Amino acid sequence: MQKFSIILILSLVSLALFGQVKPSWTNASMREINFPSNVFFTGYTQGTAHRGESIAEATQRLSRDAQGLLVESIRVRVESATTSQTISTQINQNERLTSEFISEVRTTTTAEVVGMNTETFHDRETGLIHAFAFVNRFELIGFYRANLSMNLTQIEGLLNTVQNLETNGEKARARQQLETAIPLIEQVRYAQSLLIAIDQNSSPENLQLQRTEQLQNSFIQQQARLAQAVYVFVESSENLFGANVNIVSSRVKAELSQMGCSFTDDILRADWRLTITVTTRIHGETHGFLVSYADVQINLFDVRRNRSVFQDEFSQRGIAPTQEQSARRALSDVVPIIVERISPWF
Repeated sequence: MQKFSIILILSLVSLALFGQVKPSWTNASMREINFPSNVFFTGYTQGTAHRGESIAEATQRLSRDAQGLLVESIRVRVESATTSQTISTQINQNERLTSEFISEVRTTTTAEVVGMNTETFHDRETGLIHAFAFVNRFELIGFYRANLSMNLTQIEGLLNTVQNLETNGEKARARQQLETAIPLIEQVRYAQSLLIAIDQNSSPENLQLQRTEQLQNSFIQQQARLAQAVYVFVESSENLFGANVNIVSSRVKAELSQMGCSFTDDILRADWRLTITVTTRIHGETHGFLVSYADVQINLFDVRRNRSVFQDEFSQRGIAPTQEQSARRALSDVVPIIVERISPWF
């Protein structure tokens, strides 16, 4: 009985070591049978561990290579399709050719492939490591059709929000919302190009081309309207040793105008109210030069939302041969500080 047990154990060990079941996908003919190209995208590679590389590390490397080959095969199909294929569609009763955003769609090997599976096998007899990546074409089609509809719906919602904000005069917030639609539009273009490449049943209807064009036109129109400046109402009090000046406010306006802001004297038309209060003081003398300080208070008020969004206080030093020159130097130097601190709100 003991002898039989030993034989059984040795047999099991031998089976574990030498009786590996080799997956059928390691054979090219079997891969084509079990994973036909009309149903699957695949990537296959084999190799051995490099010097100093463990089996696990080599397996990971070859898995990435197989995945890269799969994605590359899709990328080639997408570029081929978007270069050569156009789809005829009816828009406003006129037949036109839509090029599927050829010039704008560029895919890379880092593109997302949903549902990709990867299997590996280490053949101990030969030392070869096999890696196989595959994804079902129809699962991909289903995902990207759903993804296309979801992103178009999100874009519609964002454009409606932008319209409401614009109507209420909240241009800054409308601009922010409109910018969030840009990556969604890019995803729509990518999904449409991918579907053209992998779906033989692609049509203007299931690619939602007319809906896409209408949304893109709305986006462009809103973008053009919002490119008009945000209006800022500026009120300032600047005291240069008892004299009223507008050194800071005029230069801040000049800087903000470079960012697309316009200015209004009507607070009812303004998107923002910027209040600047500056006073100067003499500080002393250093190495024959006079030192003055400009003490600054700023308040940025969101007129449409009726609340202050940013407040700050700081002091800036100026050094020059005379008292007035040093104070003016300090006033000039506060301008870039103010612009830097409030510009994120615009």
